[in-house]
Amino acid sequence: MRPFRFLLPLWLGLAVLAAPAASSAQVVVGVSIRVAPPLLPVYVQPPIPAAGYLWMPGYWAYGPAGYYWVPGTWVEPPAVGLLWTPGYWGWSNGLYVWHAGYWGPHIGFYGGVNYGFGYIGTGFVGGFWAHGVFNYNRAFANVRGVHVVTYNKTVIVNRVNISFNGGPHGLHARPTPQQEAFAREAHHGPTPLQEQHEHAAAGNHALLASVNHGRPAVAASRHPGVFEGHEVVAAHGANPPGHGGPPPHPQAHPGPAGEHHGNDHHEDHHDEHHD
Repeated sequence: MRPFRFLLPLWLGLAVLAAPAASSAQVVVGVSIRVAPPLLPVYVQPPIPAAGYLWMPGYWAYGPAGYYWVPGTWVEPPAVGLLWTPGYWGWSNGLYVWHAGYWGPHIGFYGGVNYGFGYIGTGFVGGFWAHGVFNYNRAFANVRGVHVVTYNKTVIVNRVNISFNGGPHGLHARPTPQQEAFAREAHHGPTPLQEQHEHAAAGNHALLASVNHGRPAVAASRHPGVFEGHEVVAAHGANPPGHGGPPPHPQAHPGPAGEHHGNDHHEDHHDEHHD
């Protein structure tokens, strides 16, 4: 599948537009620029706010003042059974093109980028839907303090925090036939709350890469659009704003985008867990 790309004239052709509320992955609305995005920052995941929320990993977006960080956060899917495929930057004809994220029944191609917390570059190992209930993998999801169905399965991944696919020094992943089939499914764009979250990040001067040098003081937030207080998490090496972030996940080990690594042991069992 060859997606259509709309190169926008604003800001010398540099603008970020969210995907529509209901769309097909055959249309990619985004931005094309010549400068590669920064590396992904390292951070830990704040606790889930309630059952049914899914993790949207943080990412670098682009605005009039350059790249800015959109903090990772917990969001509610638009419908039961849907999963979030993150957006990614891909190299094409000398430009870095943003491929917008979307909700769908399966995880599609997201450039091979290891966003962490279950998004290990291909697919998603952070959990799955079963009988209308989301099952969380405790090896990747911080579900402390919330009554949810969990299991534990450790997956070993390489610690690579490159944030783009293709081009000089980029990742070289390509979509599989199955991922190409997933891309042809009916999709939903970001929810209004996700769009508001990105809009708020765009207006936060401290989230500019030129200001934080790739280490944002707000790398993740427990709730969309909340960028201060005890529910935010700073990137590794950054000074947290205000009261700083909550305690890290007890299994957290800094890796790409805060990936939780374990040893070379695969364990898979289900239980209902309540901290």
